[in-house]
Amino acid sequence: MLERIAAAAAPGREPLIIEIGPGRGALTEKLLQRADRVVAIELDSHLVEHLRGRFAGESRLEIVHADVLETSLDHWGRAPVAGNLPYYITSPILERIARLNVPRAVFLVQKEVAERLAAKPGQREYGFLTVQVGLRMASRLLFDVKPSAFRPPPKVDSAVVLLEPREQQPALSDAGSFLRFVGQCFRHKRKTIRNNLAEIYGKETIEAWPEAGLRAEQISLEQFLEMYRRLEPLRGDRG
Repeated sequence: MLERIAAAAAPGREPLIIEIGPGRGALTEKLLQRADRVVAIELDSHLVEHLRGRFAGESRLEIVHADVLETSLDHWGRAPVAGNLPYYITSPILERIARLNVPRAVFLVQKEVAERLAAKPGQREYGFLTVQVGLRMASRLLFDVKPSAFRPPPKVDSAVVLLEPREQQPALSDAGSFLRFVGQCFRHKRKTIRNNLAEIYGKETIEAWPEAGLRAEQISLEQFLEMYRRLEPLRGDRG
């Protein structure tokens, strides 16, 4: 499993790989076999000491004792990112990765998160996170990881997901404004676009849309972009 994650992060020799949450260094070891240099960011001070002992003398590894959410991942330059993401900070990390210019990112996450990232419109797993990450990155679920692969085994299944930049990046002057609009569309997941947007933009405006009777989970990224652009004359400060 570790070899497959490392191979996905570095299909060929890489000058640099950034690892999030190296833990005790099992994946770090595999990444070092495929990169000239690895930067490993770890928050837990005990694990940092373990890593420094385990890899003592390994000049190609830089161990950074820091919170990844407070670290500029582009500080070291453009590089693939890999890691086992803790569930409670998975979404903020994915959000940051989607904004960075990385060639690829390979993460071990809870299976339900991987399914949300790779979901298509109309699937139950499709939601705001799908669109948020999908705005800049294409997601693909690579393989499942059973609890027995871990010690101690968790109570949930995991999966490895690959994120790569979209071939064509949407032309948006304000991605934050667009995502706030998408968030409003998903505000009440079981309600239609009509019900979620009419109060803000006017019932007559939204009623004329072909998507008015659809729920947000049925709408593709391209449709969200088209809807957002239709509202440009009305949006003003409400973006």
